[in-house]
Amino acid sequence: MSSSIRKSINSDALTRLAQAIAVAVSATLAGCQSTSQVPQTDAAHLASVRAKQKPAWLSEKPTPEIPQDVWERMRQGYQLQDGLGVNPRIEQQRLWFASNPSVLENAGERGSLYIHYIVERLDERNMPLELALLPVIESSYNPMAYSRAHAVGLWQFIPSTGRYFNLRQTRFYDGRRDITASTTAALDYLSRLHDMFNGDWLLALAAYNAGEGTVSRAIERNERLGLPTDYWNLTLPSETQAYVPKLLALSQVVLTPQAYGVNLNPIANEPYFEVVEINQRMDLSKVAAVANIDEDELFQLNPAFKQRTTIDGPQHLLVPTSKAQLLTASLSTMKPEELISKRSFKPVFEGADGPALAGAKRSYRVKRGDSLSSIAKANKVEVKDLQRWNNLTGKSLKAGQTLVMQDTRRSGRTTTVLAANTKKQTQYKVKQGDSLYMVAKRFNVEMQHLKRWNPRVGQALKPGQMLTVYQPH
Repeated sequence: MSSSIRKSINSDALTRLAQAIAVAVSATLAGCQSTSQVPQTDAAHLASVRAKQKPAWLSEKPTPEIPQDVWERMRQGYQLQDGLGVNPRIEQQRLWFASNPSVLENAGERGSLYIHYIVERLDERNMPLELALLPVIESSYNPMAYSRAHAVGLWQFIPSTGRYFNLRQTRFYDGRRDITASTTAALDYLSRLHDMFNGDWLLALAAYNAGEGTVSRAIERNERLGLPTDYWNLTLPSETQAYVPKLLALSQVVLTPQAYGVNLNPIANEPYFEVVEINQRMDLSKVAAVANIDEDELFQLNPAFKQRTTIDGPQHLLVPTSKAQLLTASLSTMKPEELISKRSFKPVFEGADGPALAGAKRSYRVKRGDSLSSIAKANKVEVKDLQRWNNLTGKSLKAGQTLVMQDTRRSGRTTTVLAANTKKQTQYKVKQGDSLYMVAKRFNVEMQHLKRWNPRVGQALKPGQMLTVYQPH
């Protein structure tokens, strides 16, 4: 076939194809006009709306639920676990906590008054919430903890570091025990160390334990030797070598406590205490009575007042949230002298189970400032009886001296001893960081009952002491 013929055929085919396309387009446009009378502007609007609409699963993002338990809130704020991998030093510490579950359980119980506050402050600063576990390692969450290095409080500040961070220390007040002040100081210190070591939290924690100078010198030593300068490769004191792995291991146990046989009681994700402003000197015992607060609990919240009197400290008190309004209202109507006492004495054997058995003997350890008359008055006995029971010829006493007393009140229809005998007797061995308040809370008994059952035990418990507890059968 010649090229001219091929060109003629191709030209005719293209012409017929163009005509067919034109007819089809005309028919389509005609159909659109006949079947739809939607104005052009409305059509554009509908197209815009359809374009903006997204599938429900894309447009509706579920609002994350606020944890009801502060432990869960802490887990959600972890920042130190990334990139750890399998680490024998962490594994060793984790196995220790799994073998000693009571360590974390008891610390959690003591810390239930303070953990929410600490988590809140960490959250505000966007700091790792694992740091709320640091007081477990430092003090077992006991604000009265005292170390051989003279470190004090939840965060274990030594005197010089405490003063550097404005924690005042006087005869009547120690800011290292102050829950809010010491927490602010600790977070300030940790933040400063974090910045000092270029945003490395593990180095910051090591410096918190050993001091920034010790860690800096270890880094410089490795730099000279051409060795890595991260925490895991530094030569540090043995305590510091274990310190960071201990916190990381503890964090992992808290992440899945059931896997390690640890029972963490839930702690409400809400403030346990509120700050109540005061403008005068007050005795904590008086404040507790006014607001119907357990005196030991009030002291647990305000342990910085060493004499249980608001001298030398801040012009506020921490009180349980449920009692803050009552205390504020009461303070506004009371005279200053009603909130101050020269000294508070409590009866040695006063309780709610019933009158004591006549002739029952008790002992009382003399405190500084005690006198025979004040002790006799507090315990509703005669001075001459005190002298007779203890073979005393005069009235002079020495702090630490033990007095024997007998209850001369007659029994009516029952006695404390008989009441106690209707209950199950339990012997409890005091652990590090325990207080009378915590033991009473653990066994769900009144603290004054616990004191009465254990008259030889003072306000400050010592590890290893045995306490008698009576519980219903």
